[in-house]
Amino acid sequence: MSFSTDPLGHLSDLVNKAKSIGADAADAIYVEGISVSTACRKGKPESLTRSEGYDLGLRVFIGKRQAIVSSSDLSNKALDDLVSRAIAMAKVVPEDPYCGLAPSEYLANIINDLDGFDPVEPSSDILEQQTREAEEAALEISGVTNSEGAEAGWGRSSVAIAGTNGFAQQREGSGHSLSVSVVAGEGTGMERDYDFSTAVYGEDLQNARKLGKSAAEKAVARLNPRKIKTSQVPVIFDPRVSNSLVGHLASAVNGSSVARGTTFLKDKMGEQLFANGVNIIDDPLRLRGLRSKAFDAEGVATQARHIINDGTLQTWVMDMRSARQLGLKTTGNAARGTSSPPSPSTTNLYMDAGTVSREDLIKGVKSGFYITELIGMGVNGITGDYSRGAGGFWIENGEITFPVNEVTIAGTLLDIFRKLTPADDLIFQFGTNAPTVRVDGLTVAGI
Repeated sequence: MSFSTDPLGHLSDLVNKAKSIGADAADAIYVEGISVSTACRKGKPESLTRSEGYDLGLRVFIGKRQAIVSSSDLSNKALDDLVSRAIAMAKVVPEDPYCGLAPSEYLANIINDLDGFDPVEPSSDILEQQTREAEEAALEISGVTNSEGAEAGWGRSSVAIAGTNGFAQQREGSGHSLSVSVVAGEGTGMERDYDFSTAVYGEDLQNARKLGKSAAEKAVARLNPRKIKTSQVPVIFDPRVSNSLVGHLASAVNGSSVARGTTFLKDKMGEQLFANGVNIIDDPLRLRGLRSKAFDAEGVATQARHIINDGTLQTWVMDMRSARQLGLKTTGNAARGTSSPPSPSTTNLYMDAGTVSREDLIKGVKSGFYITELIGMGVNGITGDYSRGAGGFWIENGEITFPVNEVTIAGTLLDIFRKLTPADDLIFQFGTNAPTVRVDGLTVAGI
């Protein structure tokens, strides 16, 4: 019987064998995936690829020592060798006082259906049709002069985890995607932009023609950009980039970074970081969420948590190891590959919608900068210093006026968090989401 037919049975046999020949405890993870993608440019297919793969990882513990070995060879001999190598390694590696499996009382017993798997696999013809429609719609917009192509994809994954602590569960997931990128203008005045859509179910993808039109209009709007003078002004982050601010917060509250003391928020637990009313939530149980899961990579039951509640920092994002280091309880945020130990990671992370409209956020700005693109990663997670290249549009007297490029925005993340105001236009389209947000008093460096 193959692994794909009964992965949990095979994993349970594997960890029990490891325990029978010397391990104090063990767990194993099996990952299987299929993906299909197609691309076209100017109406002609450029590629069609399909990939299928699987991998297995075994983690064993001897006292406070752990070792991890992975393999894509699932023959009986290879698995016997896998167990032997893992045991041998665990006997000689340094001790880790914080390693170990999750206690049984933390494990997920009831697995809710999060509707995270679309059983319909689109044909290559459907994927190609989506790319053609998106690109055709984009090229119909006046001002668009070229195409960088459109891509469509689909994927299915299955993850099974079993351990000697009694956990044995598996989950399936799927994902659909569509993107298009076009060029507007001529010669040295060309500008490019894009749009894309991702969803668990194909029926939830944005309409291909609407997506193409949106990408084209974005590219045309960027034509004839101007330079601006350096100033301190309100900055508004479009939802396409505002989620990056939530991502920076997630990095800063990662339990591993907190335990090492390598984050500017290491002493900020319980403090107010944002304005009253700002909430940032990690919700692994969201129906049809791109990163939804009822149990984490250690088998721990997941639950929605406020990282920021009414502006105040409530929790770190932790797996078992970082929780033990910090003397706390895991938040069920372990993620893991087959060849590495678990580490903390967010799931469906988002900033809750505010009470003011995007239009009113803009209307309240006399002179400011509306950002649609961020460039580079000039963010220091230890100090919180923030500096990134940006492009977008200048705001004058509450109106978006002309496109702007080649500027840098700078400040500190603590100041950005304190001065942030979210709009009411939250849409779930990424793994990490945020509405339009306004941040007052950022330095915009131009000419």
